[in-house]
Amino acid sequence: MKKVEAIIYDCDGVLFASHAANLAYYNQIFAAFDYPAISAEQQEAAHLCHTASSPDVLAGLMRAEDVPAALAFAAELDYRQFIPLMTPMPELHQVLEIVAKHYPLAIATNRGSSVIPILEHFALGEFFSAVVTSRDVKKPKPAPDMLLLAAHHLGHLPQACLYIGDSDLDQAAATAGSFHFLGYGEWFMREKSVNRVLGRHRDLLEHLSLPTPFS
Repeated sequence: MKKVEAIIYDCDGVLFASHAANLAYYNQIFAAFDYPAISAEQQEAAHLCHTASSPDVLAGLMRAEDVPAALAFAAELDYRQFIPLMTPMPELHQVLEIVAKHYPLAIATNRGSSVIPILEHFALGEFFSAVVTSRDVKKPKPAPDMLLLAAHHLGHLPQACLYIGDSDLDQAAATAGSFHFLGYGEWFMREKSVNRVLGRHRDLLEHLSLPTPFS
């Protein structure tokens, strides 16, 4: 197996706890078209809102005839109003500072134009050499297209890149593109569908044999 030379992160559920922000965003769209709000207890719908691209979310939860207008409405929403509902994962900044000294980093996410304002808000943009979103490719995850584009921007072959994600879409995209993959967080800890799961960001330092400031 080829040595890892670059690391690509998913955004939601890996860099940030963003369920509340994503539900607030989509519920504002649903309200504008007289759809009922999605609650966190509606696990399947809430998971879709958290992991899929906006076109896929709206196509999955709205009538087909409403989707074009809903996408147009969504394009006019300023996501910055929802950023205060997001929280960086514990120890994220400290771990990124260490990892970025040893590996080029990128983000590949089903988010769209909201990624850059989010990184700016939390002062994390300096760590990432490339950011690839659903707007940069024809097919979002679970297709591997955005991971392949991120690897290209970093100047490394897919087989030399590690992708860190928190959902089945992430795992499928990594597998399809021949990337190394690490599952992050509760979903993979519960599903046990990968051999190695990161329960917290500091675990990545041990996985990569990097020095750690944590006792």
